[in-house]
Amino acid sequence: MMLFSPRILKKAGITNKDKLLLGTISIGLMKLTFMASSTLLIDRVSRRPLLLTSTVGMIAALTGLRIGLTIMVNAKEKSLWALVLCFVSTYTFVAFFNIEVALITWVYPTKIFPLKLRAQGASIGVVVNRGTNAAISVSFIPIYKAITIGGSFFMFAGISVMAWFFFYFLLFETKGKPMEEMEELFTRGRGSRSNKSKNVGVEILLKGSNA
Repeated sequence: MMLFSPRILKKAGITNKDKLLLGTISIGLMKLTFMASSTLLIDRVSRRPLLLTSTVGMIAALTGLRIGLTIMVNAKEKSLWALVLCFVSTYTFVAFFNIEVALITWVYPTKIFPLKLRAQGASIGVVVNRGTNAAISVSFIPIYKAITIGGSFFMFAGISVMAWFFFYFLLFETKGKPMEEMEELFTRGRGSRSNKSKNVGVEILLKGSNA
């Protein structure tokens, strides 16, 4: 969003260079404000609810941006409400992304890996994070030329929906939990399923012997 904000604003109908620059600067200030707020909230509010809420806000913003940009690109005359929707959706995305998702990617990996693999796991997380960022930066223009700029943001909204389900079902709350307990927390479900299957096997053997 930050890299291509001038292009997005231009597609939304802003062609004046001074206004494009002002819009880009205001997006940067929005990012800085909410990232600073996130550093204060992450240890006061539970991380999991904040992450889920942040993702929902991103989905809504990306969907709104898709609708607004599609209307602005295809409309014969400028639509004021579509222009406002594009602006509101852009700032909303920046706010919700930086309030949790942007920061949690650096905090969460350092908590969930076992102590003996924490350095390697965190390093791999940084590589994947930066690599994905680079891939999106390189592929964004070819993608939106292939499926329209509105379609590209709709695709990102779909990816965010999948991310929400991933967060909901697979990521646990880590606030207030010592690092030593993380491995136990993430293996508890697997261990309980394993114990349950063992108990079922024992019951079958007992029934067979009694028969």
